[in-house]
Amino acid sequence: MRRGSERVELLAPAGSQEALYAAVAGGADAVYLGGKSFGARAFAKNFDEAALSRAVAYCHLHGVRLYVTVNTLVYERELPDWLAYCRSLYAMGVDALIVTDLGGIALLREHLPEMELHASTQMGLHNSEGVAAAAALGLTRAVVARECSLADLRSLVENSPLEIEAFLHGALCVCHSGQCLFSSLVGGRSGNRGECAQPCRLPYGSGAYPLSLKDLSLARHIPALIDSGVASLKIEGRMKSPDYVYGVTSIYRRLIDERRGATDAEERALAALFSRGGFTDGYFTGRLGGMIGVRSEAQKAESRFLQSREFLPARVPVRAEASLSLGRPAGLTLIAPHKRVTVYGDTPAPALSAPPSAAAVKERLCKMGSTFLSLSEADLSLSMEEGIHLSVAQLNALRRRAAEAMESTGRELPSARPIAPPRTEKRRPMTTAVFYEPSVLYSLTAEERAAFDIRFVPLLYYKDLPGENGVALPPVIMEREMPAVREALGRAAEKGARYALISNLSHFALCREAGLKPIGDFRMNAYNPYAAAYLADMGAEYTLASLELTAPRAASVGGVLAYGRAPLMLTERCFVRENASCAACGSFAFTDRRGMRFPVMREYEHRNLIFNSLPTYMGDKGAELARFGLTHRHFIFSTESAAEIRAILAAYRAGAPLAGQVRRIGVSEAQMYGAAEKTPLPPARRAPAGPLPKGAPRTNQNQKTYRKKYR
Repeated sequence: MRRGSERVELLAPAGSQEALYAAVAGGADAVYLGGKSFGARAFAKNFDEAALSRAVAYCHLHGVRLYVTVNTLVYERELPDWLAYCRSLYAMGVDALIVTDLGGIALLREHLPEMELHASTQMGLHNSEGVAAAAALGLTRAVVARECSLADLRSLVENSPLEIEAFLHGALCVCHSGQCLFSSLVGGRSGNRGECAQPCRLPYGSGAYPLSLKDLSLARHIPALIDSGVASLKIEGRMKSPDYVYGVTSIYRRLIDERRGATDAEERALAALFSRGGFTDGYFTGRLGGMIGVRSEAQKAESRFLQSREFLPARVPVRAEASLSLGRPAGLTLIAPHKRVTVYGDTPAPALSAPPSAAAVKERLCKMGSTFLSLSEADLSLSMEEGIHLSVAQLNALRRRAAEAMESTGRELPSARPIAPPRTEKRRPMTTAVFYEPSVLYSLTAEERAAFDIRFVPLLYYKDLPGENGVALPPVIMEREMPAVREALGRAAEKGARYALISNLSHFALCREAGLKPIGDFRMNAYNPYAAAYLADMGAEYTLASLELTAPRAASVGGVLAYGRAPLMLTERCFVRENASCAACGSFAFTDRRGMRFPVMREYEHRNLIFNSLPTYMGDKGAELARFGLTHRHFIFSTESAAEIRAILAAYRAGAPLAGQVRRIGVSEAQMYGAAEKTPLPPARRAPAGPLPKGAPRTNQNQKTYRKKYR
């Protein structure tokens, strides 16, 4: 869908009230921000509900749209509060919600059908089939993957039923959004819950920073972006300062208005505000070299030097018309650039003594106090009958009523209804496995292979092997890759594939075309039974619960990981080739500062999967899983040899523990995140002064120690 007008939206971030003022002053067409709950930047200052309401009023007075992020994954027990919070945002006049959770989206469409919803980049939309699935969910805009090229964007715009929003400037995650479990499974801080510890910004191996990408800047490509038809261009940065927000927004405002690329001087100005060793446009242009960047001390000092401006709310000048006469209620009309309101007050009475002068009435009506409005006496047209009286209190009440009406953005809410219980289905017990090195599968005996109802082989390798009953679809299939994937999937079906392990909304259409039954992977990010029910409605035979869930929470969703190294990251770039050579494919690994080894393997084309240093293992906890009704057990085999797989299966059948350290799925977060790796992953920078993540100490002294540890 091409945008409805020639003007492309410039969308700016606001992590604080002052940053909001900076974004509007810089020329943003729209602003996105987060509240105190359910946003993917838990450590930004964010806005409470009173501040959110004022933010909506401020933006709308300036002709700026406001979107609120509610784009974390949501536990079942949180959904009533999540829905109530979304209702309050609708009531206060928020223009759109940015959403991720499939179960939450389904509830919003049922309970708040008029609310405009934008698919967060966390939903992993990168091709037209995925965008079409988002449209079927009732969304109106897709924030597509940062990894999309210009050609991908053009194709998406032409084939999409939704508006397309693309990232323009700011930090790049090395992992495809919505696919990163590194911070969560290693450090106990979930990026999907807004608490990312940024492990990609840490050193690995000999002290290099191989996962730290430069910031994105498409300042040189503004004409091409406008011509592509994207509806909105998004600046990343809700954790950034107001100076950064103003500086970056104002430069892009100028470039878009003048329909040109940045000059060298403008690029330098952007870099001075914030960069990591410069900028990259690698994904956009398809040139993926030279994207690694680390922020130097000199760059930090330069940015600190620039942060000196104070941003205050800019009052909106209004015109006014007032009418005061006997026998009629006093009337006051306020006229702003984007709004006109008329209110009425008390009826003037005959003056018993000296009536108020026109000058005194004008002075009283022009006092706009703490509002976002300004009114000069020259802009107030007063029609006042002689010999009337209206008290100071009555004039003040009239003025306040008019100002409140001008700043009001509220909507009438549909009646609240209780959330219907999630629909659950009785499913047969199932054991599945994905083999990332398929050759080992054929080193197993027929009996060992038969231990798995479905054996998934990655599509990348399926064509070279005897027919297997399951094929694992690539988590990412860019628009340009769809024809080849369709062809390969059709051949897999002809060779004997009956099931497909899917990890993206776009995969449902591919499965229907190939006649395959979809099994939802944990990458579908099913966090609650409402998400699982939606996936079942779409045709999923079964869905694996998110690997971030405890056993009790997973039980209401679907299957659970019984063994395997979890894929922590899916990268667009081939780090094996960049850091070693193609000869190291299958044996390369990153080693962190504690000596933990994270294997790296090839995915479709030359994307990479970075696996956890420790496997999850629940073979000796079978009774515990059964107690929660977790009868779909899933295995991941990545670096294991055939002999190791035999030993794992033998231990699993015997209910015996494995030798060595493993990760567990617990009945609480403490068990999941504390049992395997004793030390949480340190974040890349000092823990912020805001709310501490779950599990942090609560006494003052322990909090000081905790923060010091995370410098």
